[in-house]
Amino acid sequence: MANCSNCSAPLPPNSIQCDYCGSRNDIDLKGINYYTTHEIESERICPRCNIRLRTIDLKIGGKFLIERCDECLGLFFDPGELEALLEATVSNVFTINRSSLDNLNTTMRPNDYGVSYIKCPICSKLMNRINFGTKSGVIVDRCTDHGVWLDGGELRHLFEWMKAGGKLLQQERQEQIKKEEEVEQERQSRKPYSHLASDSVCSSFNIFGSTLRNEDPDLFEMVKKAANFFTK
Repeated sequence: MANCSNCSAPLPPNSIQCDYCGSRNDIDLKGINYYTTHEIESERICPRCNIRLRTIDLKIGGKFLIERCDECLGLFFDPGELEALLEATVSNVFTINRSSLDNLNTTMRPNDYGVSYIKCPICSKLMNRINFGTKSGVIVDRCTDHGVWLDGGELRHLFEWMKAGGKLLQQERQEQIKKEEEVEQERQSRKPYSHLASDSVCSSFNIFGSTLRNEDPDLFEMVKKAANFFTK
């Protein structure tokens, strides 16, 4: 659990504001990787505060630029950057701790902003609210073309999700869905042939039965029962 940088009190889950002294705490990006703040403000606008974001370099694998709001401490990632950051900072996770994942979501406090749709910092179009991963409990704001916005505290929550094996659980779920889709496709591919067989039997019976009905009624009834059996 993280502590307030001002009074050292424990921070509430999924929150950057201390309940004791009221200070807002940024996620410890320095603890992840040394970063520098660029002198020039970004052209991108914070969807919460309507001010310009500031670009920071996490220096992961060379230059790794993301945007942060100095006011609300929200973060904006270009497509693929959030996933790359999680991969680079949380490693050596080989098991799924389902108990920790359940506890993580149980203790997660409601988002400070409630349910709201915000604009993309680049194109100003309303972003989609997407549940990140399986059982992460974090609803991110995603622009299909430009990237992902995280409110303050949500990145810390995703780090804990990764450490508990959240990504492994997501991969396990994706494999399960893929197998279910393959089984359904196989089932669907067999259905047309059974219909063709039934149609063929019915067609043959209609042609043959019209003559047989007049010549031998008893034999007609026997053939009719056999045709019904094979077309069920």
